[in-house]
Amino acid sequence: MAAYGRPTLRDLFDEAPTPHIAHPPRTHHRDFYVATDGSYRDVGDGRETNGGLGVVIETRDGERVARLSVPDETPDNNVAEYRALHLGLDVLAARSPDGANVGVLIDHDDLAGNVNAAVLNARDRSFEAHRVSVPVATGLHWRGIRSRIRDFGEVRAARIRSGTNPAHPLANAPDQYAHVNGEPDRCLLPDSPAAVEEGHPPPSRADRGVSD
Repeated sequence: MAAYGRPTLRDLFDEAPTPHIAHPPRTHHRDFYVATDGSYRDVGDGRETNGGLGVVIETRDGERVARLSVPDETPDNNVAEYRALHLGLDVLAARSPDGANVGVLIDHDDLAGNVNAAVLNARDRSFEAHRVSVPVATGLHWRGIRSRIRDFGEVRAARIRSGTNPAHPLANAPDQYAHVNGEPDRCLLPDSPAAVEEGHPPPSRADRGVSD
């Protein structure tokens, strides 16, 4: 349950598991949070498709940086998820300072795991501690995601439920949410973080043995 008065994306991130990575409360708060989702629907005889990409970006203070809801043609839902994250990270990179810490919220288990595995593997290039398996049809989108991961200060992905993902309706009904694309561009800096008291990880992370 989200705490009253807390920013939506930050709250979702704090309450969600982060595959491969467990961390204490002092590291929860990112500078920016980006929630993405991709949709795919077969609307014809198996050859015609209709889908969309949804993106929501906020500062840790809950200030909205951007929302996007764009139609997209994609071969399947897996590829749509990768395309949506690539889009979200590109937009955030253009509107955030160098070295920003980013929390990613996605409802695709494998993609969340792959993002965090890429983060961990980048720290030790002598070997890949975590296996990454990416659908071939994603093309250059996974390469673009990895490039953005390297550009930011820290990136961690949290796995959330589709029903709580604020990017989900934007991806699934781009015809209804096209108006959000006309919102003014905003480049916001979050306020300086308040000191966070040391403590134990919340239940969503306390039972995992892998840490960084």
